[in-house]
This record gives sequence, C-alpha cells and structure tokens, in this order.
Amino acid sequence: MPTSGHVGNHDDEEGDHPTVRVQTIDELHSLQRKRSAPSTPRGNAQPASSLNLSEEERSKMQLESISASLASLTRGSGPKVVRGDPAARRFEGSRHAHAQRPAVTPTIAVSDSALKFTHVLYNLSPAELYEQAIKYEKGSFITSTGALATLSGAKTGRCPRDKRVVKDELTESELWWGKGSPNIEMDEHSFMVNRERAVDYLNSLDKVFVNDQFLNWDLENRIKVRIVSARAYHSLFMHNMCIRPTPEELEDFGTPDFTIYNAGQFPCNRYTHYMTSSTSIDLNLARKEMVILGTQYAGEMKKGLFSVMHYLMPKRQILSLHSGCNMGKAGDVALFFGLSGTGKTTLSTDHNRYLIGDDEHCWSETGVSNIEGGCYAKCIDLSRENEPDIWNAIKFGTVVENVVFDEHFREVDYADRSVTENTRAAYPIEYIPNVKLPCVGPHPKNVILLACDAFGVLPPVSKLSLSQTMYHFISGYTALVAGTEEGIKEPQATFSACFGAAFIMLHPTKYAAMLSEKMQNNGATGWLVNTGWSGGSYGTGSRIKLSYTRKIIDAIHSGDLLNAEYKKTEIFGLEIPTEVDGVNSEILDPENTWSDKQAYKETLLKLAGLFKNNFETFTDYQIGDSNNLTQEILAAGPIID
Repeated sequence: MPTSGHVGNHDDEEGDHPTVRVQTIDELHSLQRKRSAPSTPRGNAQPASSLNLSEEERSKMQLESISASLASLTRGSGPKVVRGDPAARRFEGSRHAHAQRPAVTPTIAVSDSALKFTHVLYNLSPAELYEQAIKYEKGSFITSTGALATLSGAKTGRCPRDKRVVKDELTESELWWGKGSPNIEMDEHSFMVNRERAVDYLNSLDKVFVNDQFLNWDLENRIKVRIVSARAYHSLFMHNMCIRPTPEELEDFGTPDFTIYNAGQFPCNRYTHYMTSSTSIDLNLARKEMVILGTQYAGEMKKGLFSVMHYLMPKRQILSLHSGCNMGKAGDVALFFGLSGTGKTTLSTDHNRYLIGDDEHCWSETGVSNIEGGCYAKCIDLSRENEPDIWNAIKFGTVVENVVFDEHFREVDYADRSVTENTRAAYPIEYIPNVKLPCVGPHPKNVILLACDAFGVLPPVSKLSLSQTMYHFISGYTALVAGTEEGIKEPQATFSACFGAAFIMLHPTKYAAMLSEKMQNNGATGWLVNTGWSGGSYGTGSRIKLSYTRKIIDAIHSGDLLNAEYKKTEIFGLEIPTEVDGVNSEILDPENTWSDKQAYKETLLKLAGLFKNNFETFTDYQIGDSNNLTQEILAAGPIID
C-alpha cells in the first residue's frame, strides 16, 4: 500500500518518486527552476575556459561590471545593482549577501536615484523574456506560430538623419566626413549630455535588461558587446541578432568592448547642441559607447553595431562587408551584394548550398565570418511558397515587429501594411535549416554585385575586372521603378556606396582597396548581375525571369562562366558571355532585346551619365601615397565620348 502523503504510488516506486515536501508555492517553484544560460550552437568550436571563481564571486564581479557600465558622469561609482525582477521579490532573505540593502547615509553629493537599487535581468532566456514582455509591455502578444509580436512605437524604421558620431582628434582624421558621408558630427560634450540623460533614465527604472554577447564568429577577432535596455523586446531582439555565449564564455566575459545604452522610450533634449529632433542615435568610438534616445526601433542597435564593426575591423586589416554569404558543398564561398529589391536574400538562400549569413560579414586573412548570430528578415507579403525558410523560422523565440494579426487566432496577416511597410522578423540563425555552424568559411571565390536595373540597359551578367569590381562596389547601384507621384514616369537611380552607405565609417575607396587586395590574393572573380528589366525600361520592357537569374548564379558557382566566350559592350565596357546554359542567349546582350535601338542608346547614355555624376563625390580622394588606384577605378567606369 502507498505510504501516507503519496498518491497512487506502488511500493516499489517510492524510492524513485519521493514526496515533495514544501510549505509554499514559491518553494515549489524554486524546485522547478534549474540554472541555465542561453547559448548559440557552436558546431566544432571550442568553448572558453572558466575562471577559477566561486559562483558568488563571479556573480559579484558581473554586477560590479554592470554597475560600472551604468555609472553616471556625476556618480562615478554607478548604481547599486541586484539580480532579478523586483516583482518576484526573491531577494528578501535570500542567500545572496549582495542582495541585502545596506544602510545608506545620504550626503549632499548623492542624488535620490543613488539610494535605490536597480534590478538587473541578465542574459534572460527567450522564455523569460516572453514572460516579461507579455506581462509588462503593451502591444506584446504570442502569435499562432509561437513568435513574440511587438510594437516599436512611433518609429518603425531607422532614423539616419538623427545618427551622430563624435568628432574628436582621432576620428577627425580617420573617418569619412562631408559630402556623401553618413557620418554627421557631434562633440564630446553633447554626447555626454545625451549619455547622462539615457543613463539617468535607465537608473530611474525598477529594472533593466542586460545582454552580454559577441559579434563575429571568428574567435580571434570577435567583439564583446553589452546592451543595456529597458524593454524585454529589445533584449530578445539582441539575444537573437548577436552571437549567444556558452555558459563558460559568459563566466569569462569580463569587461565589454562596446556598450549600448538603449533609452529609446525617453527623448533627447532637442535644445542640446547638434540635435535636430527628439531622436538621437549617438556613437562615441573613443568611449566605445552608443546611446539611443527617442526611438524604440530595434534595428538601430543592429546597424549601430555594424557601423562600429566597419570602424574596428579595417584597423585589423579585416574587411567588413554588407553582404549575404553562402558556401557550396565543395567549399566554394560566394558573397552577394545588393540593395533592397535586388534579390540578395532570395539568391543567397539556396538549398543546395550552406548559408553562412544573410547580411553582415568579415573577410580576414583566414576567410569569411558572419558578424551576427541571427537574421533580420522583411515580412511584408511573406508567404510559405516564396520564402519557406523565413516562414518556418517565425516560431517560438522569434520577434516579429509591427505586424497585424487576427484578434482571436493570432494568425499574422503579412500583407497588412496598417502599421508599416517595414514589418520585420528577428530570429536566431540556427532556425535556418541549411546554416553552416560555426558561421565561418574559406576565402570567397566569387563576389556577386546585384543590381535591379529598371532602365533595362545593363546585361543580365557581366564578368568584371578588379578595377571594374571596385568601381561598381563603390557606386552601389540599383534603380527603383517609377514612383506613384504624378509626372514621374522614369526609373529612379539609387546609389549607395559599398552597397551600405548608411553604415560605413571610412571613405568608400578604403573598403574598395581592401576588397581588391583580398580578391587578388585569393583569386576571386567579380560579377555584375542585373535582376531588373530587359527589352526596355520599366513600363516597356519585362523583368528578367528569376529562373534565368538562378541559372546564371548556378553557372557562376560551378565555374562554367569562367570558361565561356565573352564580348565587350560599349559605354560601360562590360564583358558579357555569349552563352549561359539554360538561358536564352538573346537576352545576354541587352541591345538585342530592345526593338527601338535609338531609345536603347539614349537610355544607356543617360544611365552612364548618372554613374559619372554620382562618382564625382569620390574622385577627390587619394589612396596611399599616390592617386594611381583612384585613376584606375575611374578608368573602369563608363566612357562617354
């Protein structure tokens, strides 16, 4: 018979299922919990070695480090920080000595906020962050597939005009300033005013979220980042987008290399010097800090750190790249560059190849590595048929921003633009089934520049010389279709230096020179692929078939295009193949597809003129001791008689 206190146990099972003897539900919950730390799968990467410290000593060091990060200009010691959610009330009478509130003797130099405790929610798991978001953040819901749907507030995209970089003695000479540059200056004092405002706001809260994570899968060159934020949404977003430490790496984490203070719910003071609105995203490279005020759009953190990598990596002779990257089963790596609408995501996602990353990479002496630990995919008009990998990745752990869903069943309507066109999903990279872990690969064999040419005059594929690759890399061209505005009937050319002008820190020719050197040293070939129009401009011609573009990309991967016969085009001087397996040969030379040959030549000259006008921004920059390289790049552009 069962003994007293046991329900339904047989005698021979009692030893395996002892009675749970607790007095309260809180005690029962304490037995449920096991200590853990979120981490990214490593493949065959080796974990870091642990410090020889007790758990209490390690915890104390972490809290002291976080307190130092949150130190104000006027309170150099930082706030008193303790672990855990204040609502849980786990600290009264706990075994953690540092959780007990010591007596404080106020002095005239101490503010009221120095008398309170800031509760730190440190590297929480997705499940814990779901609980925090749903309980405390209005507009947070679980969708029918298990993702966390949330709202980013009034700002549903980046604010590049509100991004500032501190201009000091070092950055004045190192960074790219002036016409065409994304770097808008501010001074050290104004940065500190904004930093003080952000830190005071964060310190005034009952709790803050702290993520300690990595950037760059190359273990020799990874960067330690700390993100301090007020929202569970932001913490989960960065948990997904950065590389998640193993428990051992978290124990050894130490002092971060760069820190983000995300006080986006709180505006900057518009009367602060250099401010033009209540939003400000500020980078201070000397202090290794970033401050966010007045915007809750999570992408500011992702792209802010990408800007930091565009500064730090070239100092180590590592090229930072705004590109997709995949690898064939034979180990051949390809880089994909392209602005929005060119097909970069679609073409770099190939079930016959391994995905290294979708957006941000480094090219070092040993090969390529993904900077991030996740993907940030557009969701507008998402469908299972067109983007199955992204569709299937929107599950538990994924953040979906600003989407609209059914009130009862929580099924997302990805076609609904009620909140914004820029709906997004952020998920860990291991949610993609053919990802390569760790996200590193050998030196690229092919560098593919994608352009959606709505003018319809660029060939579907061109093999580029090194100087041509640099010219088109610096240009970063695509063309948008005619606008909806009355009177605008022609395509609109768009140029973005290095295919990511908003994020680069140095002059574009510096990145181009590094790209040229790495391609030359490793035997990589440059390609220009037009995914846009043929047979006429937008409205007259037709879009090049995706099936043709895929055949072209396959021929690049296989090496078949290296052995093809080529002829040179006029004006742009591009080498175009006469045949590509599976592609109608007529379309390979765009002039063949235009019925009005005079209109073709006029449109070709028009586009060439737009290229030359855009490139004038870069012609006054000298590389090294001479401007020979600049002249070589210039000569690779279109020639207009």
